[in-house]
Amino acid sequence: MAAVETALREARAAGRPSLVTYVTGGVRDDWTDLLAAMADAGADAIEIGLPFSDPVLDGRTIQQACTTALSRGASVAGILHQLSTVAGDGVPLIAMTYANHAYSRGLAAFCRQLADAGLSGVIIPDLPAAEADDYLQAAGRAGLDAILMVTPATGPEQMKLIARRTRGFLYVMSVMATTGSPHEGTDADRWAVSARARLHSHSPVLTGFGIDTPGRAAAAASHADGVIVASALMRRVLDGADSASIGRDVAALRTALDQVSS
Repeated sequence: MAAVETALREARAAGRPSLVTYVTGGVRDDWTDLLAAMADAGADAIEIGLPFSDPVLDGRTIQQACTTALSRGASVAGILHQLSTVAGDGVPLIAMTYANHAYSRGLAAFCRQLADAGLSGVIIPDLPAAEADDYLQAAGRAGLDAILMVTPATGPEQMKLIARRTRGFLYVMSVMATTGSPHEGTDADRWAVSARARLHSHSPVLTGFGIDTPGRAAAAASHADGVIVASALMRRVLDGADSASIGRDVAALRTALDQVSS
């Protein structure tokens, strides 16, 4: 069990919903300052998006963040180098990436590079769980929590299998859509996916996609062990919010979540 699952299990044991936030690596000069602001404001872990030219799971906001980072010359090597100077001082960091990055470098080498930079977990959303054996082994050998995802379309037996294999937490996509997509259906339908997943998972279950306000974060956490907030925060970053402002946004999410457990 690596640092991600350790931290989130401790939060669950304390009756406190976990908060995982997100930053696209290299999106602007001070992007690593955002990590400190989020950690200080109460994030339990932070996803680092490794910019990719075709982020198929991501909607307009994260796509724009990736394009911005790449246009500034951001690269996986550069981002990992920057992280190696800050990782270890705060909460666990998780690479949010795509299979092209991993396979083009070799799974074992890629996972070692992540671990050497101080990351504790990794998510590859476009790699099907049924084809993930080599990836899961490489991540485990590197000491990384390999986080798997389920969706509203995941059947009960497949959900059980994925829940057994995930490490760190079980990532529940609350909708069949890209990140930051407009809300469709009811929130009750969204949260029902997490409630089903909790029946099968020993690891913490966190809900993502469409968690865009403190109120919605609190509602989602009532049916899960925590939430992931990405597009809503990156929209603020792209609009020019400074680190202090992002810290206040994360603090508002943290306050709302803490009221769920009170």
